[in-house]
Formats: sequence, structure tokens, C-alpha cells
Amino acid sequence: MRRRAIAVFAALSCVLVGVTACAPGGSGRPSVVVTTNILGDITRNIVGDQAEVTVLMEANADPHSFGISAQQAARIEQADLVVYNGLGLEENVLRHVEAAGESGVHTFAVGDAVDPIAYTSGDTAGRPDPHFWTDPDRVIKAAGLIADQVVQFVDGVDSTAIRANADRYRSELQELTSWMSTSFARIPADQRNLVTNHHVFEYLSQRFGFRVIGAVIPSGTTLASPSASDLRSLVTAIEQAGVRAIFVDSSQPDRLAQVLKQESRLAVKVIPLFSESLTAADQGAPTYVQMMRANAKAISDGLAP
Repeated sequence: MRRRAIAVFAALSCVLVGVTACAPGGSGRPSVVVTTNILGDITRNIVGDQAEVTVLMEANADPHSFGISAQQAARIEQADLVVYNGLGLEENVLRHVEAAGESGVHTFAVGDAVDPIAYTSGDTAGRPDPHFWTDPDRVIKAAGLIADQVVQFVDGVDSTAIRANADRYRSELQELTSWMSTSFARIPADQRNLVTNHHVFEYLSQRFGFRVIGAVIPSGTTLASPSASDLRSLVTAIEQAGVRAIFVDSSQPDRLAQVLKQESRLAVKVIPLFSESLTAADQGAPTYVQMMRANAKAISDGLAP
């Protein structure tokens, strides 16, 4: 009812001022707005052609720092459903989501609903970790919950079609988990040591039996900065654990990781991963499943004998 009332008001306003297409998202179709592009891909797999899905975060962007335009903010206000990660991830966008929720738009924080874990080290220790998508089994749960939200709160969708999409995507994600397990089986247990550009792979580590040695930026956000003592401590940890590779986000500068490589007395490789953002279609990780497969292959190739 709320969305229909907004649509009627917008249409009347357009008539009165003689302007066409004066409101964003004015197609008349049900509207779902998603903050990050990873959640956007997951949501599009669930929604299919049943509603218009608007994804705010562009390819190769940083979820911690991306911002939105006034038009995108208006789309949030006019949506039937806003799907967002939560747990502090979208640091520059959360105020818009919260404002929409206060005005009556239904919002769904996926991270809160998938049994989040806490950071165990660094300046974010004890706070909930928002990077749940690195565990595909949690994404299976997230996809089912998003389907529930769409069926319940987006008027005009075919619930049978939504459930069928969710079932198909669940099978694809289950196959992904199995494929990743097989890929990681190449890595001996004593070589399953991860060093990353910041704390982003705790969920993957718990799911597949890795150990996080440390992070170049000892924080859960890319907006933090390491101290000289942080870097010295990480070099020591890398040498003691015999770390073979440092994994960095492909969309972030790797200068600090290269410094660590030079400082370490080991033959350490610096390997890019797609950790927090999807890419354009021709850049290797345009979908969540492709991103996870590419990462699993890169980790296996980097750590296997």
C-alpha cells in the first residue's frame, strides 16, 4: 500500500508540473534495492524477472568507502525492500538505509541473520565480522532468507517463481562448496596459513580449515592503517609460520604487501584475490560464484606444494 501511495503521488506531481520520468524507479514494477554488488548478484538470482533490482555499489568498489548519489538515495526511499549487509560494512551508506527504515521502507540486514562471528584480533577484535560471504554455506542461508523477505514484503511477485529461483541457486551454491573443498584438498594442513590485506577471510578459514596468521591492515576495514610495529610483528609471524603467500584484494593497492614480501626472509608471493567486490564482466569475477571459484583456485595454486 505504501509503495502504491508513493507511486500515485509521484504520478500526480508529474502531471501538475508537466514533467515526465520525474522520479527515480518510476517504472511501476516492484522494487528491490541492494547495497553491495555481491549481495546484488545473490538477490538477482533469487528475484529473477519478478522485480526491478537496483544495486548501489559499482564493480571494483570498496564496500567500506563507496558512496551514493542523490538519485540512488531516492531509490532507497521508494523501494519495497532494501537488502543490505549490515554489521558496519557499508560505512557511508548505512545512514541512508536507516533513514529509509525509519520512514517505513522494509530493510533486511543479511549479516545479522546468518550467525555472524566476531573478529579475533586487530583493532576490531570482538566486533561482528561482516564478511560472511566468504563462507558459501552462509550464503546458502542468506539466499533462502532473502527469498523469504521478497515473498513477504514485495507486492506483485510470484512466490512460486521466487522459491524456484531460490532452489536452483541453492543447488549451485552447494556445488560451489563441494568444488572449493576439493580444490583446497590439495593444500597440506600445515600450509593452510593465510595472510591477507585486512581481516576478510575468517569465515572461509573456519569453513575450510585455514589459519589466519595476520593481516597487512590489522582491522576489519580498509579505512584503517597499520603502524610500523604492526608490520614488524606481521613479518615475524610470516617467518615463524613459513607463510608461502600474501593474499591482497585485487581492487586495493598492494604496496604494503610488497614491502612485507621484501622484508621477509622467505620466498613469499603476493597474490590478488576478489575479496569484497565483484568485477566487470571481462575482469574475472562478475558473479559471486565466479568470484569464489577464482579465489579458491588462486589460494590453492598459491599454497599447494
